Amino acid sequence: MFDTVLVANRGEIAVRVIRTLRSLGVRSVAVFSDADADARHVREADTGVRLGPAPASESYLSVERLLEAGGRSGAQAVHPGYGFLAENAAFARACVDAGLVFIGPPSDAIALMGDKIRAKETVQAAGVPVVPGGRDPELAEAARALGAPVLLKPSAGGGGKGMRLVRDLTVLEEEIAAARREARSSFGDDTLLVERWVDRPRHIEIQVLADGHGNVIHLGERECSLQRRHQKIVEEAPSVLLDEATRASMGEAAVQAARSCGYRGAGTVEFIVPGDDPSSYYFMEMNTRLQVEHPVTELVTGLDLVEWQLRVAAGESLPYGQEGVRLTGHAVEARICAEDPARGFLPSGGTVVRLREPQGDGVRTDSGLSEGTEVGSLYDPMLSKVIAYGPDRETALRKLRAALADTVTLGVQTNAGFLRRLLAHPDVVKGELDTGLVERVVDDLVSTDVPEEVYEAAAAVRLDGLRPREGGWTDPFSVPSGWRMGGTGFTKAVGFPLRVTGLEPVTHRNRGTHTLTDDQVTVTLDGVRHTFHRAADWIGRDGDAWQVRDHDPVAASLTRAAHAGADSLTAPMPGTVTVVKVAVGDEVTAGQSLLVVEAMKMEHVISAPHAGTVAELDVRPGTTVAMDQVLAVITPHEAREEVAR
Repeated sequence: MFDTVLVANRGEIAVRVIRTLRSLGVRSVAVFSDADADARHVREADTGVRLGPAPASESYLSVERLLEAGGRSGAQAVHPGYGFLAENAAFARACVDAGLVFIGPPSDAIALMGDKIRAKETVQAAGVPVVPGGRDPELAEAARALGAPVLLKPSAGGGGKGMRLVRDLTVLEEEIAAARREARSSFGDDTLLVERWVDRPRHIEIQVLADGHGNVIHLGERECSLQRRHQKIVEEAPSVLLDEATRASMGEAAVQAARSCGYRGAGTVEFIVPGDDPSSYYFMEMNTRLQVEHPVTELVTGLDLVEWQLRVAAGESLPYGQEGVRLTGHAVEARICAEDPARGFLPSGGTVVRLREPQGDGVRTDSGLSEGTEVGSLYDPMLSKVIAYGPDRETALRKLRAALADTVTLGVQTNAGFLRRLLAHPDVVKGELDTGLVERVVDDLVSTDVPEEVYEAAAAVRLDGLRPREGGWTDPFSVPSGWRMGGTGFTKAVGFPLRVTGLEPVTHRNRGTHTLTDDQVTVTLDGVRHTFHRAADWIGRDGDAWQVRDHDPVAASLTRAAHAGADSLTAPMPGTVTVVKVAVGDEVTAGQSLLVVEAMKMEHVISAPHAGTVAELDVRPGTTVAMDQVLAVITPHEAREEVAR
C-alpha cells in the first residue's frame, strides 16, 4: 500500500477519498485553488498544496501544477476523484511518466472508452448490444436518417454536459452548435455523436471492479433514471426493474465491456433500458472512474470502493470472484446541488451561514461543505450527497425523505426540499421510473407561492434585526416602535403582504405569534406551530430555505422609471458571459438569442422578450456577472415610435 496519495480534486469527493486514506493509515495530500484555500477538503487532509488562481484551467485542470504538487509533497500515487481530469488519458499517462501511480485504469483504456464512438465499436465487437446512431462528420445526415427524436452527445465526456434531445429536426443545426459549444467548454473537444432516442427509457448502470491479474467482477446495478436535463439527481441500488436473470445478463455484458478495453480498477458501464422490456438493453458508455453514486453500491455490498481502487492500484488481487458478491438491502442517494428550483433550477451561490448534515441510523452524508464555505459559479453545483440504507426500498426511501427534511444549508439555495417531495411522488414510491419522469412532474413539486407562516417567520427575523441593542446610540427613527410624526407607522419587510408594527409582527388578520432563539424561529399561526432554522437573514425548514430581504418601494419605483418603455435583461444566475451576439443599436426580433451566460458548467441563453432595439449592453465575453445584474436593455419598437412623435 502507498504511504502518501495526492487527491487531485476538490469538494465532497476529495473529502470522501481522504476519509478512506485516513482509515488505511495513508497520508493524504490535498490540492487547492485560491478560492478553496480554506475549504473543508484542505482542512481535513494531512497536508495541502496550492495550485494557483481560482479558474479550473489554472488549478484543478493544470496537469503541470498537479504533477509539481505531487513531487513537492512526496506523493507516490494520485487519486483523480471524478470530474476535472479523472477521465483524461493524457493526465493518467503524465502521472505514470512522472513516476506517480494513477489510481484508475490504464491511459489506453481511458482513451478508448472516453471516445464514445470507438467505445461503441469496441464493445459491439465484444458482443455487447449498442444503441443505433451515427457520428461526425456526417452527424446531421445520420440524425435525419434516424429520424426524430435523437440525442446529441459529446464523444469526449459524460455527466450530461453537452447532451441535447432534439425532437424537432428543423432546429437540428442550432442544437448541434449549442452542443458543440458546451462540449468544447467542458471537455476541450467538440466532437459529437448522435443516437436514436428511446422514449421513456430507464438508465441502469453496472459497477465493475477489475484488478491487474485478469480478474473482473460486477457489483450489481444502480437505477439512475431520475434525472433533470440529462443529469442524475437520485440513484438507488438495486433496481426494482431487474430480475435475477436480467441482472446476471447485464452484469456479464458489463464485464465483457471492461475486458474489451483492458480495464483495471473501479468503473461503470451504463445501459439504456426500455421500461417495457428490460431484457432489451443497450450499451451507452463506460465511465472510467469512480461514480458520484458509488455510495449506494457500497452500502448494499459492504465494500469500500475507494479502498479497492487503492488496493488494485497497489497491485493487489480481488479477494473473490463473482460468486462472492452479495447484494443486501436497499440504498438510495440524493444529490444536493446549489440551484434554485423556484427560478427554474438555475445555479445559485452565496456563503453557507448555517449547516446541518444528517449522519447515522442508516443515513450517510458525503459533503465538502462547512459553515463559511463560499459557493461560487466556477465549479460544479453539486455540494453534497445524502444516502439512506434500509432492509428494503420502502424503508430506504422513508429514511432519505426524513434525512433531507433534516438537512440545513442556509445561505445558499439548494434543491433539498424539491428532492424530498420528488421521493414522495407516487410513481417514485412505486418504482415506476423513467428518465423523463422528473420533467413531467416538476411543476407539481415546485411552487413559487410562499406559505403564510414563512411570512410570519421572516417578519420576526427582520424585526429582530431592527431591535435596538444594548450599548451605544440608536436612531429613534430606525426603531420599529410604530411611532411617526404623522401617526402610527409600519415597516415593510421583504415585500411580503404584512406589516411589522410596534415590536410584534402581524399579518392583516393579526393571527401570528412567534418566539426566537439564536438558531430557530417558531411561529404559531391559527393554533399550528411551525419551527424554522435561522441564521443571518435566512430561514429554512424541511430542506427549503428563504432569504429575508429589505424591500425599498422608492428604489424599486426609481428603477422602473429609469427603464420605462424598455425591458431590462438581467442575469438569471451568477456566472460568466461567454457569448455576445448583438451590439448597441442592433434591431432584434422577439425570441432572438442575444447572449449566453455560463455558470457551474451550465449554459443559459438570454433571448429578446420582444422585437426592439438594443439600447444598452453592459457586458462582453468574459464578463463575470452577479444574479439579477442588468446585462442589456431592449427598447420596444412601439416605445421608440412614441418618443419620435
